[in-house]
Amino acid sequence: MFCNNCSTIEPIEDQGTIHIRPVFAELILMFRENGRAVEETPESCAVHYSDREEMLFLMQLMQDLPPFIRQQLNFYVTGGAVPDVQHKWIPLREFEERMKHFDVVNMILEKQFTSFMQPIVDGSEQIVAYEFLLRSSENGVPFQPYELFETARKTGLHSFLDRAARISAIETSALWLPKGVKRFVNFLPSSIYNPEFCLTHTFDTIERLSLEPTDFVFEVVETERMDDVKHLQSIFEVYRRNGISVAMDDVGAGYSTLEQMIRLKPDYVKIDRSLIDHCDVNPAQQKQLLTITDIAHDFGAKVLAEGIERREEFEFCCGIGIELAQGYLFGKPDSRPPRDYERSLICS
Repeated sequence: MFCNNCSTIEPIEDQGTIHIRPVFAELILMFRENGRAVEETPESCAVHYSDREEMLFLMQLMQDLPPFIRQQLNFYVTGGAVPDVQHKWIPLREFEERMKHFDVVNMILEKQFTSFMQPIVDGSEQIVAYEFLLRSSENGVPFQPYELFETARKTGLHSFLDRAARISAIETSALWLPKGVKRFVNFLPSSIYNPEFCLTHTFDTIERLSLEPTDFVFEVVETERMDDVKHLQSIFEVYRRNGISVAMDDVGAGYSTLEQMIRLKPDYVKIDRSLIDHCDVNPAQQKQLLTITDIAHDFGAKVLAEGIERREEFEFCCGIGIELAQGYLFGKPDSRPPRDYERSLICS
């Protein structure tokens, strides 16, 4: 089984070859009139470039092609390799977006990021889990995760980035956490086209590192409306069939509705920080929190309150039966667990 969206994607090198299909006479003539040698096959053609400026010049030339040709063109770039069926052909629009965001695209393709950990505590404030969050590498270019994923979406790389982020989280967890500590890892359902295939990278990484699938909780994060709940259910089923728990993030805000929660019946329900902020003094928020907590407990889920910054918020949440909590009150995201937590691991 092969999923084109999960195929290997090459970084855009400073010199290499642009492969283009289908072949149009107008395209070949345009390149040759501008002094470019073109290699032709029945299915595609290829043009070499020596630096980034020359690649941008070639892209500029193609902007003058008739719209009906531009709409049909597909591309990929190699460092001089012969076209391979495993390479991912992308539309001209996506290719132009990759040129527009050249540096960010290469940062994604070269995986210049790492995973930070934020502690999750129980009602006794004991750390029982960590959520893994994407951050820039040490000495790397800073970025906002949302903006990085938005650029990935525009350039057709959001499946690649989401998979790489999941694998980074799993590998980081293997470095720092012992067995038995839960690891919450985000995923975008829109990046998983065929869960039976697209998630094999995730399961293979867990097996390769000799980790316990039961220690993982994969939480759905989506900035777009997820209309295809059946697709999300199928993703949940594949995770659970492989021994992994699932969670819904940001419940109570945005698109994470109570109706979706009831249909999906996740193992963990993470309540959005907007409902947690000053919940101890806001009756309307308290009513919503009680409703979500009661419904989640009815189908056997554990509830986690996100964004807790005040002790009063934590005490209220514990008082209504919320089992887990996360927020700056207990620790900010960091590249390694707190030192006192590390010492407790050594002593145990």
